[in-house]
Amino acid sequence: MTQFASNYPDQYRTLLDKEVWEYIERCDRFYPPDTATRPISEQRKIYTNLCREFFAGYPDTVDVEDQVIEQNGLDVSCRFYTNPESRQSPDAKTENTTLVYMHGGGFVVGDLDSHDDICAQLCKLTGLRVVSGDYRLSPEHRHPAALLDTIAVIEWVIGQYEGPVVLCGDSAGANLVCTAAHQLRHVHDNIIGQVLIYPGLGGDIEQGSYQRHAAAPCLTLEDVVFFTGVRLTDEMLAEYQKSPTLKDKTLAPLHDDDFTRLPPTVAFGAECDPLCDDAFHYCDAVTAAGGKAQYIHEPGLVHGYLRARHSVQAATESFNCIVNSILMLVSNEWHDLNES
Repeated sequence: MTQFASNYPDQYRTLLDKEVWEYIERCDRFYPPDTATRPISEQRKIYTNLCREFFAGYPDTVDVEDQVIEQNGLDVSCRFYTNPESRQSPDAKTENTTLVYMHGGGFVVGDLDSHDDICAQLCKLTGLRVVSGDYRLSPEHRHPAALLDTIAVIEWVIGQYEGPVVLCGDSAGANLVCTAAHQLRHVHDNIIGQVLIYPGLGGDIEQGSYQRHAAAPCLTLEDVVFFTGVRLTDEMLAEYQKSPTLKDKTLAPLHDDDFTRLPPTVAFGAECDPLCDDAFHYCDAVTAAGGKAQYIHEPGLVHGYLRARHSVQAATESFNCIVNSILMLVSNEWHDLNES
């Protein structure tokens, strides 16, 4: 345990181990806890520096290419990751499957570079083609801009490759791919699964993990409220300020009244994260409607732990489980990942 831990509520001294505290301390050097209160331009510079600090490089076998795709009247910048090794010895179940990835960042920060190494590693370990989309950010582009960009990327991939698609995203990106899955379930049957990594899906901020971990390291309830509000139109923001729980299903998938016909879902929740319960409740809703969903609870981890996958054993194990969940969805061999 480091002295640094005294900066946070006492409960985290026992919930988080030494490796996680070292990761948090490293994050806070580049991304101070008050970052969400600073001007947007400064937030983006801070986040860019954080991402550079944790950039892990590319696996040797991954090729990368940038392209602007045109779909639904929109131009969206994308980054394409392919693995020549998997093309040389293709698996019939993976050779034409695409993983569409949308990055996190509170709808305010992040781009193709922020999650570049994560996408490259997913490409290497799954053997899938990975397409990362660079959606428009708030507050310059408010809802539904980011969602429309996400849908455009997914539909372009479906039209271009005509093969199965797995959706994946972390945090805000998980919200976007999940909402897109709801929007597209009656239109396309190519979407064979979704993997949601510490997603924010519009849960009740006055209950559960939102209150238990309101002052958590790496993401606080105050941060959640800011990042939620910043993407709203003026009319939506006025309503949100009256009642800080979103009920628009295009912003908050948990408030959809129909959870049927959704793709098989795996959702990961970090124990020490205000958003943790959203992943659990979403999986519960999907299974209650007759669908397939698994919630993976990650004890002793915090929001944003993907960046800790090379330094924190628990994060490494979770990342491996994320890879296994993608491969499970591709193979259509559903099994309990908690027992893997």
